[in-house]
Amino acid sequence: MWCILLLSGWLVCSEGADGPGAVIRIDLGTIDRAVSSALNESDVLQRMAEEAGEKKPNTKPIRGISGIKVKDLHPPVISLAFSPGLGLFMAVLVQMAITGKSFTGGNMEIAVAANLTASSQLWQGATGIPTFSARGCHITLISVTTNLPSRMLPKVISKFLDSTLQKVLPDLLCPAVDAVLNLVNAKFSTLTSEIPLGTAGTLQYALLNPPVTRERFIELDLKTILHQEEGKEVKLRRDQPPLASLPPKRDGATQLVLSAGFLSAELSILLVSFNLDISNNSVLGLPPLVTTMLGALIPEIARVLPPSQPVVIEMRAVTAPVVSITQDKSFVQLFSTATFWVSPPDSAPEFLFALDVHSNLEVQFTVAEEKLQLSLTLQSVPQVALASSSLGMFDELPLKGLLAEIIPAAYVPSINRVLHEGVPLPNLLGITYQRANVSGFEKCLALWCIGCAADIDPKCIVCWLPDNYLSLKNKSRPNYLPAALLGLEIKAGSLRGHLGNFS
Repeated sequence: MWCILLLSGWLVCSEGADGPGAVIRIDLGTIDRAVSSALNESDVLQRMAEEAGEKKPNTKPIRGISGIKVKDLHPPVISLAFSPGLGLFMAVLVQMAITGKSFTGGNMEIAVAANLTASSQLWQGATGIPTFSARGCHITLISVTTNLPSRMLPKVISKFLDSTLQKVLPDLLCPAVDAVLNLVNAKFSTLTSEIPLGTAGTLQYALLNPPVTRERFIELDLKTILHQEEGKEVKLRRDQPPLASLPPKRDGATQLVLSAGFLSAELSILLVSFNLDISNNSVLGLPPLVTTMLGALIPEIARVLPPSQPVVIEMRAVTAPVVSITQDKSFVQLFSTATFWVSPPDSAPEFLFALDVHSNLEVQFTVAEEKLQLSLTLQSVPQVALASSSLGMFDELPLKGLLAEIIPAAYVPSINRVLHEGVPLPNLLGITYQRANVSGFEKCLALWCIGCAADIDPKCIVCWLPDNYLSLKNKSRPNYLPAALLGLEIKAGSLRGHLGNFS
């Protein structure tokens, strides 16, 4: 009988599945924290401000001002919105002072408040990593003040400021877009790191399909690449949920969905670690495992059993476990062999018989130390069948009750110790799963993370743009942050960066 199960298990595990092993839907708050963290860790704007006065090759000096320096750079105010089908829209309020020697010969200071807006495309990199690339940069002046003498002609001052800022601001601020996106991309690059599963094998996540940007989240379909210790890849089962059957996305939370097929394949990597030899020392509180006890259960073999000899039961998982998940309960179907041996103290063990055992185990899921942990509880032993015997044929049914006592007392605790190591979860953008809520759905498990990134010490302010921001018509959609928020008044026009116009 097990030959049929082994064959079917081999077919299931040797054929690849078209669907993803995992899907992660990243909310805007998680992207916000990744951008803020990138700015905090790098001080990219401060570094660019420090480099503003450095002479660069093939750069013409700016007429009317020399010795340019940037000071009083305020923490940026960042606003983000998803661009459906494209990637990310970013607006950054920057406030600073630009100083230098003016054409009048005195020290000049220009206090500037400007809003940088940029679009970026999210695509699939060659190594299976999500990657942002900048598509446009546009700078809008919000306010400009200067210490130039008020007696100078306003038109002269206006023309001078416009010329100066058009040359300074784009080269100063627009490169920051690339720099920040590169830092965020570095936080994506950890996704594909190969993760050891103890000594049993490895797990690696990578993009299965190009990332999709929707109105409220970014969706990443992930392939879960599992290798056994010897390097053989373990394919996923075909009964994974299609994308259409994924649970709905909750607002304000990043969602990770793991397929039942992926969890089954993960357990199959650990099969060898489930092996256990059960003896009297393994089962406390149960009748002694001796031949006399077996003879009492099965009278027809009592006469051929050596009297009062210790018995060892070898439990071996023989085919891939099957994980089934529903909204109410989740189960693992485990197929094992239980081989009974007489183990005399002064001679080699002698084979008695082997049973095929089907165990039905309920599974509970929790998250600890950034890993998904599984804990099994025996619900029933629906089937026990005699596979081979040195004692002749006999009715194996009385042994079902014995195994129903021994498996939860010894075998399941041993498996749970292996499972305590946990299933590593996708590592990207600093997402933490420690406080995630775990829910079962049909054929998949969903983890809901609210505030899914590690706490940071903010050096910048992050705002969310309205959901309909990018759908507004150009006339009603400003290229700057709301003036009411800033307490500022628009006093100047817009400047274009070297990356091109934002549209």
